[in-house]
Amino acid sequence: MARRASHFAFGQPQNDDDEDEEGSSDEESLLIRDGDDEGSDGKKWDVQIPSEDIETSSSEEPPWIEMSLKIMKTLAYIVVFCVVLLSAVLSKGLLLFMTSQISPGKVTEFCNKDFGIDKHYTSEVPEFEQMAWRWCIMIAFAIPELGTFVRAVRICFFKSWNLPTMAQFRVVFLAETLSAIGYALLLFSVLPNLDVVRGAMITNCVCLIPGILGLLSWSESTDESDDAKEEKSGNLGNKQDLEMTKALMEKQSPLSLKKLREIPPRTWCIYSLYVLAILSQLSACFLWPLTDGSNSWKLWCTPFALLFISITWWENFTTKYSKFAIIRNMSQVKDSLKKTRYFIYSIVSLWKIGVFFSISILIMYADGVNVPNFLYKAGLGFTTHKVNVTEVPSVYTSDSGNIPDIANAIPIGRSVEIDASSTALYYVVCLQVLCAYVCYIFGKFACKICIQPFSFAFPINLTVPVTVTLLIVLCSERSENACAYYGVIPNHLFFNGPSMYLLAEFLSKQHVWIWVLWLLSQAWITFHIWTPKCDRVASTDKLFVVPLYSGVVTDQSLALNRRQDDEPDLINEDLEDYWNVDELNQNMPMQSKDSNKIRSSDRVTRIFACATMWHETREEMIEMLKSIFYLDSDQSARHKAQQYFRIVDPDYYKLEVHIFFDDAFELTDDEYEEKIVNQFVKLLVTTIEEAAHEVHDEKIKIRPPKKYPTPYGGRLVWTLPGKNKLYAHLKDMTKIRKKKRWSQCMYMYYLLGYRLMELPIHKCRKQVRAENTFILALDGDIDFKPKSVQLLVDLMKKNPRLGAACGRIHPVGSGPMVWYQKFEYAVGHWLQKATEHTIGTVLCSPGCFSLFRGTALMEVMSRYTAVSKEARHYVQFDQGEDRWLCTLLLQQGFHVEYSAASDAYTHCPEGFNEFYNQRRRWVPSTMANIMDLLGDFRKTVKLNDSISTLYIGYQMVLMAGSILGPGTIFLMLVGAFNAAFKIDNYTSFYYNLIPILVFMFVCFLCKSDVQLWVALLISTLYALVMVAVLVGIMMQMAEDGPLAPSSLFLFTVAGEFIITAFLHPKEFFCLIHGVTYYITVPSMYLLLIIYSIFNLNNVSWGTREIISNKKKREMEEEKKRREEEAKKSGKKKGLLGVFGSSGGASESGSMEISFAGLFKCMMCTHPDTAKEEEKVQLLQISESLKQVNKRLEAMERMSVVRGMPSVRRMSASGSSIENNLYESPEEEQENQQDEIGSSRDAGSNTTPPKMERDDLVNPFWIEEPGLKNGEVDHIPTEEEHFWKDVIDKYLTPIAETEKEKEKVALDLKQLRDKSVFAFFMLNAFFVVTVFLLQLHQDLLNVKWPLGVKNNITFVEQPSVNEVRIFRDYKKLEPIGLVFVLFFGFILIVQFIAMCIHRLGTFSHLLASTDLNFYFCKTVSTTEQQVVTEAVNMAREAQKLKGANDDMEEDDGGPKKKGKSDFTRRRPTVIRIEDNRIKLARPIDSHDVAFRKRIESINPARLGQSKLGRRFSTRGSTFQSLKTAKQILNEEAERRKSISKSLSKGSTATAHSPTSLKNYPPDFPSPFASRVQNASWGIPGGSISSGSSVRKPMKHLSESEEDSYETSM
Repeated sequence: MARRASHFAFGQPQNDDDEDEEGSSDEESLLIRDGDDEGSDGKKWDVQIPSEDIETSSSEEPPWIEMSLKIMKTLAYIVVFCVVLLSAVLSKGLLLFMTSQISPGKVTEFCNKDFGIDKHYTSEVPEFEQMAWRWCIMIAFAIPELGTFVRAVRICFFKSWNLPTMAQFRVVFLAETLSAIGYALLLFSVLPNLDVVRGAMITNCVCLIPGILGLLSWSESTDESDDAKEEKSGNLGNKQDLEMTKALMEKQSPLSLKKLREIPPRTWCIYSLYVLAILSQLSACFLWPLTDGSNSWKLWCTPFALLFISITWWENFTTKYSKFAIIRNMSQVKDSLKKTRYFIYSIVSLWKIGVFFSISILIMYADGVNVPNFLYKAGLGFTTHKVNVTEVPSVYTSDSGNIPDIANAIPIGRSVEIDASSTALYYVVCLQVLCAYVCYIFGKFACKICIQPFSFAFPINLTVPVTVTLLIVLCSERSENACAYYGVIPNHLFFNGPSMYLLAEFLSKQHVWIWVLWLLSQAWITFHIWTPKCDRVASTDKLFVVPLYSGVVTDQSLALNRRQDDEPDLINEDLEDYWNVDELNQNMPMQSKDSNKIRSSDRVTRIFACATMWHETREEMIEMLKSIFYLDSDQSARHKAQQYFRIVDPDYYKLEVHIFFDDAFELTDDEYEEKIVNQFVKLLVTTIEEAAHEVHDEKIKIRPPKKYPTPYGGRLVWTLPGKNKLYAHLKDMTKIRKKKRWSQCMYMYYLLGYRLMELPIHKCRKQVRAENTFILALDGDIDFKPKSVQLLVDLMKKNPRLGAACGRIHPVGSGPMVWYQKFEYAVGHWLQKATEHTIGTVLCSPGCFSLFRGTALMEVMSRYTAVSKEARHYVQFDQGEDRWLCTLLLQQGFHVEYSAASDAYTHCPEGFNEFYNQRRRWVPSTMANIMDLLGDFRKTVKLNDSISTLYIGYQMVLMAGSILGPGTIFLMLVGAFNAAFKIDNYTSFYYNLIPILVFMFVCFLCKSDVQLWVALLISTLYALVMVAVLVGIMMQMAEDGPLAPSSLFLFTVAGEFIITAFLHPKEFFCLIHGVTYYITVPSMYLLLIIYSIFNLNNVSWGTREIISNKKKREMEEEKKRREEEAKKSGKKKGLLGVFGSSGGASESGSMEISFAGLFKCMMCTHPDTAKEEEKVQLLQISESLKQVNKRLEAMERMSVVRGMPSVRRMSASGSSIENNLYESPEEEQENQQDEIGSSRDAGSNTTPPKMERDDLVNPFWIEEPGLKNGEVDHIPTEEEHFWKDVIDKYLTPIAETEKEKEKVALDLKQLRDKSVFAFFMLNAFFVVTVFLLQLHQDLLNVKWPLGVKNNITFVEQPSVNEVRIFRDYKKLEPIGLVFVLFFGFILIVQFIAMCIHRLGTFSHLLASTDLNFYFCKTVSTTEQQVVTEAVNMAREAQKLKGANDDMEEDDGGPKKKGKSDFTRRRPTVIRIEDNRIKLARPIDSHDVAFRKRIESINPARLGQSKLGRRFSTRGSTFQSLKTAKQILNEEAERRKSISKSLSKGSTATAHSPTSLKNYPPDFPSPFASRVQNASWGIPGGSISSGSSVRKPMKHLSESEEDSYETSM
C-alpha cells in the first residue's frame, strides 16, 4: 500500500485547520451535509417539540453566590477607600503632632477651666518630654525599616537569592543613605520650624527626582512595545530593514534642533507637563526658606531634605525604552536587583536606621539639645512628670483679630506646676505606626483585588488636602477656645498651628496657594497609579519596588513605590495575527539579529486541556464534555471580543483539547481478528452532540470526527462550535504503553516536545512560550467551569516559579461512602491543603483537575518516563502518578499551590470495595512519595524556595502520625470502650485486639474479595460501637463537666470545624456528613491502613476494571481446557464433594441412591453412551451457530456506510482512489448487492480473502460505523517519525517474560513483608508503651487545671470544729496527653493557616468579580470593565440558542412577548412545524451566530431589539458595534475576492490529487508525485482537501507560527 507523504514543505507544515480558519467562516462550515447524518432530523414524520432544559451541572453555582460576591466587592470599594484615607490622614497628622512638640521654644495656650475663666495661661513642653518625643519620632521611622529587615532576612533564609555585585550594592547603599539623611533633616530640622499646615503641604514635594527621571525616561514610543517596533520594521526586506533600523536609531538618539520641529503636539504637551511638575517641586525647596526670615539656616535644609528623600524611588522611574543611555543603564541596574534586593536590604535597612539616628544626633547637637541627657535620661519623659503653667495677658491685642505669637507673651502672674501623664506619648507613637501599616496593608489589598483607581489612587491623592483641611479646622477651633479639646488632648500639647488667625491673610502672606501646584505636580508624576495593569492577586514584589513603605510620608511612598508597568502589555496591533491572518506580511528570518526578540504574542496564554479516559460511563463523559464546551464558548467569546471590538483582554487564551483513551481497541470476534474501537470510544462519539445540546440548550450537530491513523493507534478530531479543536487519541495497548502515567508522558512529549520545540523560532521565544503554555490535566469524569481554569491561570501569572496549581475537588455521587468522602475532601482541603499552601507548598496536585506550567513539566518529564525497576517503584511511580509528578516538580525547585475558589466536581467511588481499592493505591503511594521527599530534604530545601526546614518538620510530624495512626485509633477505641461500657482496660484491650488480629490474618492469607468482605463486616460492627461510644462520651461529659480534658478537646475540634465551615459558606452543609465520618473512623484509619499495607504487592488499578474481549487464540485454549475438564470426572455438588470424586459424569449405575445431593451411591456402573452422544451433538450445534453468526457479521461489514466503497471488493492492487471516491450511490449499492450475492453463492465453506492493510494508511477501525462518516486524513511524516521515535525510546509496551513477572511479584511480596513487619512493630511498640502507661495512670498523670471540684467537709469536734476542703483535679492520662499534644498542635497550626489562606482566597474572589449590576450597566469606565463588557457582548452575540429568533426580531419580525407567554399559547402543530424548520437550518458555529446577530443589529434602534436590550447603552457600546459591523463587511469583501481568485483556477485543479493541500507557489509539493501514484484503498471515508489560500512565504510570520503549532 502506498503511504501518504508529509504535509511539510521545507520545514513549513500545512495547517490542518485551514479550512476552519477561512472556509469555516461560511454558515455551512460546521454543518453536516444533507444525508451525512443518519438521524431523522428534518423529517416531517419525526415529531419533535423543543423542551426547556434546566441546567443540572454539579459545577453550577447558586445565584446567591455571585450576588454575594458583588455585594462584598461593592463594600470593599467603600471600606478600603475609607480605611486607606483615614489611616493615611491619621498617620500624617500624628507625625506632624510629634514634630510640633519638639519645636524650639514651643509654647501652648493652656486651658483655663481649672484656674479661672477670666485668666489666660500658657504652658511649655518640658525638656525631658521633648526628648521623649524625639525618641517617638525615631521609633516611627525605624519600625518600617525593621519590618524591611525582617522581611529581607526571611526571604534570604527561606527563599532563593543571589549575591549582589559591588556596583549594585553601592548604588542601593548610596541611595538609601541619602534617603536616611533626608528623613532626618525633614523631621528634626524642617518640620519643627514650620507650622503643621505648611508641613503637611510640603510633603507633596518629595517627587523631584522621580519627576526628572520620568521626563528623561518618557518618549513618544514609550507606550509602544519593543516587540511592536520590531515587527513594524523587521519584515520589509533587506533595504527597507536597513532604512527602518537607521530611522529607529535616529529616533533613539537625543533630541536635536531638527528633531524638535518634528515632535507632535501630544509629545510637547507631555514634556511641558513634566517640566511644570519639576518646576513646581523645585519651588517648594526655596519658597519658605526665602519668605520666612526666622530660623533660616534650619529651613535652608529643606532643599536637601526633599532632594535626598526623593532619591528613594529612583528605580520606579527608569525604563529601558528611554532615549538617554544613563537612564537605560539605571534600568539595567534595576532589573539586576530583582534577585539581590533582599540580601542588600538585610544590611542596608539596619544601616539606614543607624544613619538616621546619627544625623538626628548631629542636628540636635547643632540645635543646642543636651545630647547626653537625650541618650541617658530621656526615660524621664516617658513617666509622669511636671509641666509649668504660667499666667499671661490676654492674647487679643486689637479688634482686627490678629494673634501675636503666643511664645512672645510676657508672663504676668505666678507659675504653677501640674502633673502630666506620659500616656499620650505611647498612644500617639503606637497609633501612628499602626495607621501607617494599616494604610500599607489596605492599599496593597486594593491593588490585589483590582480596585486600585478608586480605593488606592483616589484616597492617596486626597490625603494631603484632607489633612490640611482638618488641621486648619483644628487649629482654628483651638485658637478660638483653648479648652476646645479638653479631656481629649493633653492641655499642654497641641499642633504647631499657623500664627495668623484669619485664613485669608495666611493664604496671601505665606504663599500657601502655590501648594495647589505641588499637589497637581505630585498627581502628574504618580499618574501611573490611576492606570494599573497588574495581574489579579499579584505578589507584593510585582506591586511595589522597594520593600514595605516609609513611616514618615506614607501616602507619598505608596504612590511613588507602586510599580510602573514599564513592560507594555499586548496592544491591538500585536494581536492582529488573531484577527486578520491574510493581511499580515511579517516574515521574521531566523538568522536575523532580532530573531531572539520576544514578541507580545509569545506571552499569550496557551492552554492544552488533556483528559485521560479509560472506562468512563455515559454520564461521566457528558459532564466532562460539557465542561469542554463551556471552555470552548468562553475562549470563542474572548477571541471575538478582541477580533471585532478591538479590545485587549488580559485573560485571553488559546485552547486545544486532547483526550487520551487507554486500551481503546479490541479484536473482532471472527477469524480475521481485526482491531476495532471499543464501546467506550463509540460512547464518546455519540455523547458529544448530547453534551453540546445540554450546554447550548439547542439542537447541535457537530461535524463527524476526522480520522487519522497513527503509530500509536488512531486519532479523532472534532471542530467545536468555537472553532477550537478536540482531539481524541486512541491508544492501542499493543503499540504503546497503557495506563494513565504513560498517557501523560504522551501529551507532554507531543505538546511540549514536538509541538513547541520543533517550532522554527529562536530559543528565547520558545522559552517565553513554554512559560505561558499550560497543561490542564483532567480526568474523564470531571466537571468544571471556565472561571475555575481562569483562577488557576491567575496563580500561574502571579508566580513564574509555580509549576502546578490545583483547585477544590468536590466528590459527586450518592450513598454512605460518598457522604464520607464529602466530609473527608472538605476537611482535607479546608485544613490540610490550605496549610500546605500557606506555610510551604502543596505536595499533591490531583490529576483530575490541575494546571501545569510547560517549562516545569519539560524539566521533569524525562524522569517521569522512568520504568519501574524495583518493587518500590511500582508503588511510588504507578500507584499515584500525580503525586509522583508533583514530587519531581518540588525536587526541581518549583512550587505547587492551591486555589480554594477554583471548583471542580468529580465522581467518586460509591461502593465499599471500590473505595478500598482506590485507597489501597493512594495510601502506599502517598507514604512512598513523602518519604522520598523527606529522605532528601536538604537538597530540596536548598533548591525550593517554598520548602523550609520548619515545613519539613511539620511534614515529619504528619508522617509519624500517619504511621502510628492505626495504633492511635486502637488506643482510642480501648479508652472509648472503657468509658462507654464501663469495662476494665484489659478486657477492652482484648475486645479490640481480636478483630484486628483476625483481619490481619485474613489480609495475609486470603484473596482480596474475602479481605474486603471481612473489612466491611468489621466496619459495620465498629460503626455501631462508635454510636455507643458517642453516647458514652456524652454521659462522661455530663459527669465530668465541660472543662474536662475530653470535653474541652471535643468542643475545640467541633468548634474549629464549625468555624471553618462558616468560612466556607458554599460547603457548609458538608458538616452534616461529619456523622458518617465519625462512625467510620475505625474503618478508615485502622482497617483501611492495614488493608493497604498488607496488599502492597497488589499493583493493579482496582477501579473501573471490566472484562475485555478475549482473543481468538485465548478463547480456543479456554475451550479446549473446558472440554478436557468435561471429559474428566468432575466433582459432585454437595457438601461431601470436597472429599473427592463420586463418579464420572458419563457413568450411570443400575442402582443409584442419593440424599439431597449430599452424596450419591451408584452400583453396577457402566458407561452412559447416550449422555456422551448428547454432549457431542450440543457441541456441533454450538459450532454451527458460531459459523452462521460470523458469516452474518461479514455480510453486514460489506455494506457498512452509505456512499463508501465496499471493503471486500478492494484488493491489495485495487483500482485507483478516484474510482472509489466518485462512484455514484446507486452504483455502490448495486456493487454491494452483487458482492453479497456472490458471497452467498460461494457456499458455506468459502471465506472471502483477507484484505491487505497498513495500520498507517487504511486500518480496519477507520470503517467502524460507530465513528460516523467523517473524513480520513493522515498525520505529517515528521509527526509520524516523532511518534515512532518517542515510542521506541519511552513508550514501547513493556513485554515481561514469565520469569520477570515472577521476579517482580516476588520482590513486591518481599517489600510487602518488610513493610508489614516494620508497620506492625512500630505500632505494637507504641500501643504497648502507651497502654502500660495507661495502667499506671495513678502514678503517671498530669493534673488538669480546669474544672476542679472542691469538696468541703465540716467536721464538728468537742474541742474545735474543722472545715476540710479537698480539691479534686481531673487527671490527664497518657492517652489523653498524646492526643492533646499531637492533635492539638496540628489543629492549631492548620486553623491559623486556614484563616490566612481564606483571606487570600477572598482577595482572589473579589479580584475576579466584575460589578455589572443591571442598574449600573452604564458606569463601566475602567479598562478592565470595558474589557469585561466587550467579552459579555461577544458572549451574548455568539449564543447558539435562539439565534434565528433574535435575527428574525431584529430584522423587523414579530415581537415575541417571551417564551413563557408566547410559545405555550401557540398551537401544538405550529410549534412542531416551527421546530422542524429551525432544525432544517441550524446554526452550529459561534462564528456564524455572532456574524449574523451583529449584522442584523441596527445601532440606531439598539435598545428596541431583543439582543440589543442585553447590552448597555454606553457610547462605547455603539462604537464597538459599528466597529464590529465594519470588520465583518471587510471580511465579507475579502472572502468574495478569494472566491473569485479560486474560481479562476478551479477547473485545472478540481480533481487533481495535488489539490488535497495547497502549497505556496514558490514551493513545489514534495509529495505530489507520490500522491498521483498511490493506491490508497481507504474505505469508509474521503481524503480531506484544503480550501485556504496561502501567500508566498520565505519565513514564518507570527500568525503562521501559530498555524504551524496547530498543525503539529
